[in-house]
Amino acid sequence: MPRYGKLIGASLGPGDPELITRRAWAVLQSGARWLYPVKKAEDDSYALAIVARGGIAVPDDAEQLVFPMTRDAEILGKAWARAALRTVELLAEGRDLVFLVEGDASTFSTFGHLARVVRELAPEVVVETIAGVSSFAAAAASTGSTLAEEDETLAVIPAAYGVGVIDHLLDEFDTVVLLKVKPLLDEVIELLERRGLLDSTCFVEKVGAPDERIVRDIASLKGEKANYLSLMLVHNPKRVRGELRRGCRTRKEALAVAPAAEAA
Repeated sequence: MPRYGKLIGASLGPGDPELITRRAWAVLQSGARWLYPVKKAEDDSYALAIVARGGIAVPDDAEQLVFPMTRDAEILGKAWARAALRTVELLAEGRDLVFLVEGDASTFSTFGHLARVVRELAPEVVVETIAGVSSFAAAAASTGSTLAEEDETLAVIPAAYGVGVIDHLLDEFDTVVLLKVKPLLDEVIELLERRGLLDSTCFVEKVGAPDERIVRDIASLKGEKANYLSLMLVHNPKRVRGELRRGCRTRKEALAVAPAAEAA
């Protein structure tokens, strides 16, 4: 029975190496072997570039794992299986592995799925996730806006769910964060125009990277090809909110509600 190393998901933030946490920074220099994601073999890694900009030398034995950008289930399945098998092989050597993650490892990240498959193959493997700065939190800071204040509501979704879902969410949430807006950019702009929300929306591309781009004139983006790493922060100041209950429920109120809940 091999003694497995630990699998560590190190969140690096969305692009600015100064947003790497002290915990992630320490793990990167702990002697653990690096794994980093690429879209195809020998391609550049965005996560690896964040670390390189921070001045940490990339170890000679750092290894890439290929996660292709496709919706083909068969191709994806094979790629995930190869990545997980290779990860388990390396962990079986007894050395810790640190998987480099852009943004936050628990939010729309490949790490969660990789860790899940690795655990299926080798349940003894210990997995650690190091929290990091998400792209939308960094975008809010970079643009000087807030995601939610006091009792406001916030939704975060990939834009690929479509304008119908986005339109509905705009009625339910004060701020809607749209990730990966590239495929539906024009359709989203048209929706925001119809809703009168162009002036309260901000577009951010490659937040924290040297070539970060912030666009407030949303209509000017129509017909453009956005980068894959792009998002929109959509604020809906016109949203009609329901009444909020202030304070805590008293014990008397709680006891009065309990019998009704049991009867239901």
